[in-house]
Amino acid sequence: MSVLIKNAEIINEGQRFVGSVLIEDEYIKEVYSGNAIPDNMIVNEIIDATGMILMPGVIDDQVHFREPGLTHKADIHTESMAAVAGGVTSFMEMPNTNPQTTTIQELENKYLIGAEKSLANYAFYMGATNDNIDELRKLKPSQTCGVKVFMGSSTGNMLVDNRETLSRIFAEIPFLIATHCEDEDTIRKNKLKYIEQYGDNLPVQFHPLIRDAEACYKSSSFAVELATKYNARLHVLHLSTAREIELFNNKLPLKEKKITSEACVHHLWFSDKDYAKYGNKIKWNPAIKSEDDKLKLIEALKNDLIDVVATDHAPHLESEKEGNCLKAASGGPLLQFSLLAMLEMVENGTFTIEQIVKKMCHAPSDLFRVEKRGYIKSGYYADLVLINPAVQTHVTKDIILSKCGWSPFEGDVFKHSIAKTWVNGKLAYNNGKVEENIRGRRLMFSDW
Repeated sequence: MSVLIKNAEIINEGQRFVGSVLIEDEYIKEVYSGNAIPDNMIVNEIIDATGMILMPGVIDDQVHFREPGLTHKADIHTESMAAVAGGVTSFMEMPNTNPQTTTIQELENKYLIGAEKSLANYAFYMGATNDNIDELRKLKPSQTCGVKVFMGSSTGNMLVDNRETLSRIFAEIPFLIATHCEDEDTIRKNKLKYIEQYGDNLPVQFHPLIRDAEACYKSSSFAVELATKYNARLHVLHLSTAREIELFNNKLPLKEKKITSEACVHHLWFSDKDYAKYGNKIKWNPAIKSEDDKLKLIEALKNDLIDVVATDHAPHLESEKEGNCLKAASGGPLLQFSLLAMLEMVENGTFTIEQIVKKMCHAPSDLFRVEKRGYIKSGYYADLVLINPAVQTHVTKDIILSKCGWSPFEGDVFKHSIAKTWVNGKLAYNNGKVEENIRGRRLMFSDW
């Protein structure tokens, strides 16, 4: 099959130009600027994208799809449908499932599920524990996007709190180590303090006070210290505080950085003033913090101190989000509307669209060394998103594809809509309809 997408406004590698893209089978065959299309070109299909925006598919480096074991709230099929409907063509999924992805066998089992069920391209993290260092050492770079280390106990018994184990991980694992950084001792002390003062029926406004900036900074700075000591490849996930930014002051080109970081959409969109309106729907770990923290994260992204934007998409049923600050589940679904939310921030002048493409498409590809994805280039896989800036998206329950059935963006109206999403040259989403028979591919990674 060959498809010509013509007359689109193409956003790629910091450039914006009207042009056309030729897809042949799974790949981008050619990119044309202006009207420079051969007169004798014969294709199976021509799509006139006049007035629309064409960009690479989003690569989300942090999602929780809950399969295996937690599929009452999400699974790889439903969440990958939400992904392609939102312009996300590739994802990297976390190991805190049931069973946990802490052995190579369980890792490969997940890849089998991905091949069977995922509409988007997929990769899976291997999880670290206090006692699986020997298993981690058997890994090959092509098998995983990285090793996930929970340096805060938001996921229960995957907390890695043994300092000797942490030192061994940073010293002996030769590829990317992705960390969730919150200091457990600080969280525990804060929780006891507020319970003693106000009782144990604390509202959600206490969440960023319990999981405060000090808890984040103490853990993140320790991770950076270990990575520096052992010259390890560290990627700190979901920064939530202004203070942490000082740990990432290296302006080297991304491909040369050894220590990198990520910001998530919810930490860029919401602040603690929004708890009164949204309640537990915006309860995440790390917590959404102050307006100043939000603004400083935005500036750090624009200045390349923070490297990528992701979602930490973590569905829970609405019933699991009920209760007080100490009982309600942390996390929520974002994937389907993450790109639209970021494009809304372009509309209000927070970012440029070139910055969005850089942080959501190019940078994840470069940071994780993903092979032939994240750019609109000849020879790359045709993972593409066509955006219609003239059609709004009203977020209502009937369009939500995540299995949990809700979104913190419900009621919002975004100025753009996702018109089409291609995954490996195949149309996976088309003007409101998901092509459920499409299957993505396993992401491949270059050696570190």
